[in-house]
Amino acid sequence: MTPLCSLFGSCGGCKYQDISYEEELSIKEKALRDLLTGTIEGLDPLVFEPLVPSPELYYYRNRLDLTFRRDREGRWRMGFMLENTHKLEDVTVCPIARKEINDFLPKLREEATVKAVAGEYRNANLTVRVGEEGKVAWGGIGRRSLRMDPENYFSVTIRGRRIFYSLDTFFQANLSILGKVADTISAGSVWKPETVFLDLYSGVGLFGLALADLAKEVVMIESGYDSVRLAKHNIAYHKLEHVKVFEGQVEKLLPEILSALRGRHCVALIDPPRSGLYPSAIQTLNQSDGISALFYLSCSPESLSRDLASLKDRWKIERIIPFDFFPRTRHLETLVCLGRL
Repeated sequence: MTPLCSLFGSCGGCKYQDISYEEELSIKEKALRDLLTGTIEGLDPLVFEPLVPSPELYYYRNRLDLTFRRDREGRWRMGFMLENTHKLEDVTVCPIARKEINDFLPKLREEATVKAVAGEYRNANLTVRVGEEGKVAWGGIGRRSLRMDPENYFSVTIRGRRIFYSLDTFFQANLSILGKVADTISAGSVWKPETVFLDLYSGVGLFGLALADLAKEVVMIESGYDSVRLAKHNIAYHKLEHVKVFEGQVEKLLPEILSALRGRHCVALIDPPRSGLYPSAIQTLNQSDGISALFYLSCSPESLSRDLASLKDRWKIERIIPFDFFPRTRHLETLVCLGRL
């Protein structure tokens, strides 16, 4: 196949533009199976489910990060740093970024140049983003340039609930597949009328809010100040009095929260950074009798395999469902459903 992008093979972002999507999915699925079965002793191959494809193969990313700098000749360059080099390649289009972002790139270059010259900047890291409504915004030059007013927040609707996010918060890059993940989690038989849902590493509250109707109480834990600010905005917007967010690290707050919830029926979702879980967080999850079901959503098969190997003595791995959040790239998101042994 002929790659859509002229920078394919040099920018490092995409890996599979030159093969069919079916072949890409097969490669990713096999790599995940080989890694997990080779790392986790006694893992039943039957727990693996087929890889869920992305509804959109191209033009799906709602965020693009670009290097912006002035070269020795005084020209402003905007683009990607090529993989394993110090070379900046100008970018006029990115086939995996949303079309609204691509259409905005010429204007972004103009606006960034004006702002950089006025502020006497020579380089910057630009972030440009869009929501499902198609509104584009950017930042990256000047202090707090990523901060947004509430009326300008981006949003996406998941399970009928509008979730807001901003330039300065983490949010999943592929909006088109998020509903499939939420629906998979909600379809489990673990939910009861009295369930307390623990959304750990909750970000702006994506899953805590999208699944709030399944639980009597929702407790979210997030360490990022900006994400907590957006989570509180999302809770207030929907007037969800049974949803609370706590600011702090999961490994520090979770033991106290579980102690306060002793005797309650708890279901937990962990969606940690790429580095995975701290050993103390794994210890807390293993020792807690209050959590009856655990969902682990991971963007790194390597850290996932390490963490599952530490969880498997107290948890049964019931389902492993890969989701292709990042078509044409080497990356993969994986949802693991675990139950108590």
